[in-house]
Amino acid sequence: MTNREFLTEYVSAFTHSLVQSGLTNVVISPGSRSTPLAYACMKQEGLAVYRQIDERSAAYFALGMAKATGKPVMLLCTSGTAAANYFPAIVEAFYARVPLLVVTADRPHELREVGAPQAINQINLFGSHVKWAADLPMPEPDNKLEFLSRHLHRSLASAVTAPMGPVHLNVPFREPLQIDFQQPYNSQVEMTHITGDAVLNENAKSFLQETLAKERGLLIVGEMTASVPDAFWDFVRKLNWPILADPLSNLRANVKPEDQHLIIDSYDALLKNEAFKNEVIPEVVVRVGPQPVSKPLTLYLSAIKPETYIVFDESPMMRDAQSIATHHVQVPAAALWQLPINEKMDNPYTKKWSEASELFWKLMAVHCEEQCDEGVLAKVFFEQLSGCDLTVSSSMPIRDADTFFRTTERDVMIYANRGANGIDGVVSTAFGVQAATQRPGYLFIGDLSFLHDMNGLIASKMQAADLTIVIMNNDGGGIFSYLPQSKEERYYEELFGTPTGLTFSDAAKMYDAEYAAVETKEQLITALRNEKQKPVKIVEVFTDRQHNVTTHRKLWDSLHEELAKQ
Repeated sequence: MTNREFLTEYVSAFTHSLVQSGLTNVVISPGSRSTPLAYACMKQEGLAVYRQIDERSAAYFALGMAKATGKPVMLLCTSGTAAANYFPAIVEAFYARVPLLVVTADRPHELREVGAPQAINQINLFGSHVKWAADLPMPEPDNKLEFLSRHLHRSLASAVTAPMGPVHLNVPFREPLQIDFQQPYNSQVEMTHITGDAVLNENAKSFLQETLAKERGLLIVGEMTASVPDAFWDFVRKLNWPILADPLSNLRANVKPEDQHLIIDSYDALLKNEAFKNEVIPEVVVRVGPQPVSKPLTLYLSAIKPETYIVFDESPMMRDAQSIATHHVQVPAAALWQLPINEKMDNPYTKKWSEASELFWKLMAVHCEEQCDEGVLAKVFFEQLSGCDLTVSSSMPIRDADTFFRTTERDVMIYANRGANGIDGVVSTAFGVQAATQRPGYLFIGDLSFLHDMNGLIASKMQAADLTIVIMNNDGGGIFSYLPQSKEERYYEELFGTPTGLTFSDAAKMYDAEYAAVETKEQLITALRNEKQKPVKIVEVFTDRQHNVTTHRKLWDSLHEELAKQ
């Protein structure tokens, strides 16, 4: 067998094993050293190939796809600094528990550390931010394909084993890099992998059932990227506790009217009020998913230190940054709502939370009639959404979603990169989500975050897209206006406000996107309702940072006054 024949067989075995293990999506950035695998991916039946020129954007695109599908996505790039550009998205995937198979092509061993071009040390390049890493042997006749197949099975099994996350395979290739497209491949080296979920033991079930019978309990739900099953709703109706639902829990949409009183979507605002906080101290707290976005909630839990605080987390690395959890249940969250529990017909504690939440939304309606700040415009935007997916950037957009996205029957799935909470790669993530779900996609993002990943717009040139981008342009870092730094005027604008003076109409032209500039609620509604003419639509909303802060504080003051009357 010639070297070319074995190279063809090697990369064919590689892609065939991926398909046999259930992988369906590959994101490729062009490059020379990865040529054999890129060709193999293109000709492999069962693989959908997406292209993204910029490796950093490609990695976030794959991240978005993996978030939306819950399945591993393969990333492929050439050797050298191309691989290093994957790092930010890999960090996010690791902390957000998103499965990725990162494949970096490399120079052969004899060209490493000798000054060869595009040759860096790629072994364990991503360090502790991947679940597993391997430097594969050269594709040569003496190296058995069984070894390759088992490493691929192990990689994908590692990526999807709880807690899910990225894995890294470094693959060296020696020139020539061409393969034979006509050479057939018949696999005889496949392996079957069977997995099972952990379950609660009888002692754990008994303890939880006793605990869940209490009246003054809070169920906190963090990020969940899958649709909520009927079993969850059957469980929470019986539980009859208030559910503090993070916007990324996806419990604020697709909710039947009869269940909406259980969803407390205004807790971030309510927990700014001292009197209310003292009145609703719980006996027990149960959390599934990561800690929610809300800082008032985090401060509240840290202050009261619940006597019983149960966290469901399938990883031994439980997410408890405040070190206040009293019980760690290391099973998937679904084990909670599979528990049989007795129904609570009436719960004054839940009623108190629900009535306070209704009060907040009544005040919000008045506020929205009178004001036109960034939060109000965010609420107007959210109310236009249905039958779609929404990706939200970190910084102010996710906090506006927390405050202004009200529980609804409308069908909206919400995604964000909250593993490391960065503002980079968000545009590419949104394109990845949309590519995976094939539903209309929306992105809610600030001007600085958009600048960080404007390259991501290239995705619309590589494959079909349907994305509407709403940019809140307050000319800088709006979130810092709410932080203590804003009280120190010296150097504030230079270091934190960071105004750029940029607008994005020319960027829209550059990428052939539809564009609209708006400043009012009415203009925003019109821009969103007008039928989309191009694959990408950019709606740039101009706001004022100081006005946003002032009107936000008026809203909180009104809430404090009304709660004091209750």
